[in-house]
Amino acid sequence: RNRIIFITLAAAVLALPALAQSDQLPAPPPIEKELAARASNVTEVTLGKNMLAFAAKFMNGKDKDEAATRQLIDGLDGIYVREYEFDKEGQFSMEEVEQLRKYFETSEWSPIVRERERKTGETTDVMVKLVNGETHGMFILEVEPKELTIVLILGPIHMDDLGKLK
Repeated sequence: RNRIIFITLAAAVLALPALAQSDQLPAPPPIEKELAARASNVTEVTLGKNMLAFAAKFMNGKDKDEAATRQLIDGLDGIYVREYEFDKEGQFSMEEVEQLRKYFETSEWSPIVRERERKTGETTDVMVKLVNGETHGMFILEVEPKELTIVLILGPIHMDDLGKLK
């Protein structure tokens, strides 16, 4: 959970110059639109390749954390964060959640974390896209009774670099 929060916060910090951008998440658009229409609060962070390159220009590398962040985002194709908050439980269906999961359950994407909390109904899925044994994408789906969070990172991801961002 801390890692998900950290990745989300890192993407949000990088997104400050991009808040006006409103590209869709590269996922099934009808699901995204339907969730956003029913949510009481929607947070969307969209950083495509060009915006990531733009943000990297402001990181001079003198600061250790900036250097680690720049190294992490170099070569990425995009970072997409979506958070949908709902006023009450039941405003999104498990069928919609399953559609999101199935979209990424392909031969390219491998699940590495699959957590199910029976008592609260909370779930967490983390999948990675492997190309020739290297990580080229990460998908995180966190579901709570009144909240749905999606984090999608596309491009080469070096797990050592993620660990440096603590």
